Amino acid sequence: MFIPATCQETAGLGWDRLDVVLITGDAYIDSPFIGVAVIGKVLISAGYRVGIIAQPDIHTDKDIKRFGEPELFWGITGGSIDSLVANYTASQKKRKQDDFTPGGINNKRPDRAVIAYTNLVRRFFKNTKPIVIGGIEASLRRIAHYDFWSDQIRRSILLDAKADILVYGMGEKTILELSEQLKNKQNHENIKGISYISQTPRPDYLELPDFDLVSRDKSAFSKMFTIFYNNCDPITGKGLYQQYGNRYIIQNPPNTYLTQNELDAVYNLDFQRDLHPSHRKDGPVRALETIRFSITTHRGCYGECNFCAISIHQGRTVRWRSEESIVKEAVQLTMHHDFRGNILDVGGPTANMYGFECKKKITSGSCRDKRCLFPDTCQSLRPDHRKLIQLLRKIKKTNGIKNVFIASGPRYDLVLADRKWGTGYLEEIVRFHISGQLKIAPEHSENHILKLMGKPGHQSLTKFKDLFFRLSKLAGKNQFLTYYFIAAHPGCHERDMQSLREYASKKLKIHPEQIQIFTPTPSTYSTLMYYTQQNPFSHQKIFVEKNTERKMKQKKILI
Repeated sequence: MFIPATCQETAGLGWDRLDVVLITGDAYIDSPFIGVAVIGKVLISAGYRVGIIAQPDIHTDKDIKRFGEPELFWGITGGSIDSLVANYTASQKKRKQDDFTPGGINNKRPDRAVIAYTNLVRRFFKNTKPIVIGGIEASLRRIAHYDFWSDQIRRSILLDAKADILVYGMGEKTILELSEQLKNKQNHENIKGISYISQTPRPDYLELPDFDLVSRDKSAFSKMFTIFYNNCDPITGKGLYQQYGNRYIIQNPPNTYLTQNELDAVYNLDFQRDLHPSHRKDGPVRALETIRFSITTHRGCYGECNFCAISIHQGRTVRWRSEESIVKEAVQLTMHHDFRGNILDVGGPTANMYGFECKKKITSGSCRDKRCLFPDTCQSLRPDHRKLIQLLRKIKKTNGIKNVFIASGPRYDLVLADRKWGTGYLEEIVRFHISGQLKIAPEHSENHILKLMGKPGHQSLTKFKDLFFRLSKLAGKNQFLTYYFIAAHPGCHERDMQSLREYASKKLKIHPEQIQIFTPTPSTYSTLMYYTQQNPFSHQKIFVEKNTERKMKQKKILI
């Protein structure tokens, strides 16, 4: 079933009151790819009565009063995408389209949606039940952060939203523990994976430089971010606190990751893989086209690209579902009335991190002094694509499935580092799992820029390209690589884009089409570089292009 989105649906279930009301900046798509849908289904499966209000009107009470006040808490998310990223381009121009809004017109999601929705609740429900914020927008703003859109250091979103509790990261386990504590009227302040406001610090926690200092001192801000980043692992992460005047933001240590059985249970829940009927009169939601018949195999990413926040939100340790659970989901897809035999993607944050992890990291946590894939693949990781090959073959053999495509790009350095199974994996997807082209994300060609990005040098890209085309030729297929590049990343001059253009033309034999301008978003090292104009690892000053017209010029060099 859908999570109830109307009073008629709650009445049909015999629910006169709800325990939890969820509010989201997206249209309600019931899919395992949509965080608010996952949280709602997890709570319902645990016995809680949950309703959802999607894209409420923030100017009136017509939507927010739909269900009345919940018994336990309000749950608020800006949606699957940060609302400012959804609403504005890298040049800060208003986007006309929103892939998560019916009809595709960007007219439903407010700027700083988490703050807007929290204010909406407080406006019409005085002294209400706790307001719990979560999702990508809240998770990445849980401490003081640089805000590109206002070009200033902003406070924790807990304070600006006037919320009570923030659930950070992938929150299934945390939200169940919190719901249980609120239901039993117990103190929730020791639950892992939450942040909250306090009048006093936690003496057993690590102190971050206070807001007053980090808002005027870039060195203090850099120190704060490094402490924060190094305490995001469930095994090694410590509790943190940060002072804001006479109040403190308390961040409890990260919650433990879901076990494989727990992860399987989440993805085995009853998702409709469809847009809620109440939205259909307003038109289709484009995002549904790519996620409806796709399968998530794993969570987390040990790539740790400096411009990406996945490692902060999902974690640096990869967790994967069982083969049985994934194949079961593939079978369920074949029963969907709109399924035509094609699974559009099998993957996660990357296509090929399924089935292997560093044994040391699993038991002892992420290393603080080195990374898994940068500058080279760590010998302790031992990439092994064997399980992924077996998985793809089993899905492909499922009755009713014609094609299984790979849309999420693979890490090509992992393919090359796996000397036993890497070539076999690439041969498998070249032969059976590509619809004419494979997406990869080298981001740049110049090694000094790639180093700032935390990406492998261009030599591995060249090797992968040659291997891809050789295997495609052996398979008798005329296939292509689609390359994604970033312009105006910290450290990047116009001359670097000129070099990238020459590399693309001479070495890759392409005219690049997929180019985006770097957008500083909270909780990434690249954003830290953008704000401080300093390499946080070497502490050397770096060039940062901040002029919008010159950023556009960098992009145009490559077009």
